[in-house]
Parts: sequence; structure tokens; C-alpha cells
Amino acid sequence: MKSTLSFIFLVFFVFGFSQTYSNKEKALLSQVSKLDSLMENNNSKILELFSDDVSFGHSNGWIQNKDDFKKDFESGKVKYQSVKQTELKEFKFKNKFANIRRNIAVKGLYKNETFEMKLSVLEFWIKQKGIWKLWSRQSVSLK
Repeated sequence: MKSTLSFIFLVFFVFGFSQTYSNKEKALLSQVSKLDSLMENNNSKILELFSDDVSFGHSNGWIQNKDDFKKDFESGKVKYQSVKQTELKEFKFKNKFANIRRNIAVKGLYKNETFEMKLSVLEFWIKQKGIWKLWSRQSVSLK
């Protein structure tokens, strides 16, 4: 129920207040909202949002590919409790690529230790077969 309500809120936020967004922008923002919702609910369907060659640069210096992410995500090494976008700073498009800069607040457990952080995230998305897929993501901690 929590995941459904979170996703409905995010979709309403993106679409309800987005009369100035193009269809292309709405499609990308919908994928971004879906990413946060699936992460918050530790749903393995999140893997469907990634390109096969996705790369993650984490704020703690970790670098992961899709297999690394899948292993850690599915093992429960990291369990997310809350992923909330606090600011959308920029998004732009170039051919089949898009980048988004945004701030998020994240809470969860890492090896059963509680963590809470604010991150600045740069995401690169690629359109593959008509669907936006996350291609690269880099986060840095905000103080």
C-alpha cells in the first residue's frame, strides 16, 4: 500500500503540476519517479529501469555495474526505507540521451546499520527501444 501511495503521489506531482512539460519530459520524469519508488520499496523490478551497461558512482566512493547492484540489492545488504526527491535542479536532452540533476533524501539500513543522507545526484538516461533507461548515476553527499 505504501509503495502504491508513494508512486501515485509522485505521478500526481510530476503530471499534476507539469502542464509546461513536453511529453518527452513527462516520460523521463515518470521513469525517475518510478526509480525512486522501486528503490524505496526494495523492489527488484528496479533492474528493468537500467540499461545493461549501467554504472553507479556512490557518494562513499563505490562504483558498481548492473550485476554488482543486483547482488547487493537482492541480498539485502542495503535496504531503503525512504527515497524522496527534494529538488529537481536541471534536466536536458540531446538526441537519445538525457541528464537530470536533482537532490534526494535517503534513509535506510546498510548491513543493519541505520543511515540517513542528503545527496546531489547526476543521472544520465538513454532511450532504448522507446523507453528511458538509467545509463549512469553519480551521487555526492550534501552537508
